Amino acid sequence: MTFQFFLSSNGAIRNINLKFTDDLNNNSFVVHMPLRILETEWDREKQRPKNIYLKKYKDLNNKINTLKVELKEYYSQLIIKKKQISQRLFSQIVKNICLNKQSSFPEMTLLFFMEQYIRTKEEVISHSTYKRYKVFFNLMQKFEGYLAERLYVEQVNSEFIKNFLVFGKEEDYSENTLYRTIHFVKTILNFAERKGIQTRVRELEVRRERQNKEVITLTEPEILKIKYTNVPSHLQDAKDWLLISCYTGQRVSDFMKFSNTQLIEINKKKCLNFVQQKTQKEIFLPLHPIVQNIINRNNCKFPDALAIQKYNEDIKEIARLSGIDETINARKRLGHRTKLLRIEKWSVISSHIGRRSFASNFYGKIPTPLLMEATGHSTEEMFLKYINSFDMDRTVKLSNYFQKMYEEISAT
Repeated sequence: MTFQFFLSSNGAIRNINLKFTDDLNNNSFVVHMPLRILETEWDREKQRPKNIYLKKYKDLNNKINTLKVELKEYYSQLIIKKKQISQRLFSQIVKNICLNKQSSFPEMTLLFFMEQYIRTKEEVISHSTYKRYKVFFNLMQKFEGYLAERLYVEQVNSEFIKNFLVFGKEEDYSENTLYRTIHFVKTILNFAERKGIQTRVRELEVRRERQNKEVITLTEPEILKIKYTNVPSHLQDAKDWLLISCYTGQRVSDFMKFSNTQLIEINKKKCLNFVQQKTQKEIFLPLHPIVQNIINRNNCKFPDALAIQKYNEDIKEIARLSGIDETINARKRLGHRTKLLRIEKWSVISSHIGRRSFASNFYGKIPTPLLMEATGHSTEEMFLKYINSFDMDRTVKLSNYFQKMYEEISAT
């Protein structure tokens, strides 16, 4: 049994047809489907849209994968029952799948338990974690389409891992993505076992994903180059935000919402008090003198907030104007994949660089617990027990470190 998806011969926008071949009974026929696509957007070799990451083509690719899985399952049942395939009934099943807006997953399948697990966690995890889980879920749907079969939890074993890694290599996914997905699958199998379902999770021996991600930061001299570079007026807010991020160590989702209402004084030290969006942790952060200077220069206000996409574009231009042009090894997105390239540093700067630079530049100069208090990192259980949610002495100490280091730089 084989499937072949191909386009009709006429028009710019063409119908997608399905040719089904029953090798067992030496029979084949073509089904005309209610699915359409621009001829220029169709990948003839892979028999799917060229860009499966555009929303409209993502949905179309999901339909094609669902067709492969459900039609193969239907055909297998006919073989077991020793029944002949009916072209009319087959065509009706194809039409129903194409027109169905909501996919459902049979019990005991991997996708069924994935969907259940994500639903139970949705209210207690951050939005970014939820999106990451959905990436794993969507990747497993694509894998089922690649196999043209439904995956049941009892089938997930070492052979599953081998086939999944072959699929990932063919589709050019990074090793990090593949191994993180496999570890998520192990989580799902453990989730199923807690419901009394027997799995083969103990057979899965998987190494942790390789930590080969290049961390890009701005050094203190590079930050100062940016500080003293004159930029066009339309880039001034982005420049100020970049400096603020480098001296507060916060995520863009937090620092872009900084406002005067969050400013407080602790022992005559000007501080920011806010709740991190991702962790929901309350942060008390003393203002670095450079941040305080930006606020003072801006009529005692923070700069105007920018859309993240515009901010990312602007800070690249600011870094370019500042001469941050060292050639480095970095991953850059090309199409829908990232590639490791030799590239000028300014071109890979993004909104998270301030947080990374803060941690890197102050590490070893300021006690790590104070830095973790500022950034909100809390990855070690014992460290969480040791650190209070708010310690006035620590906040004042961090402010003193900021002031001392700023004075040393200013004096040079």
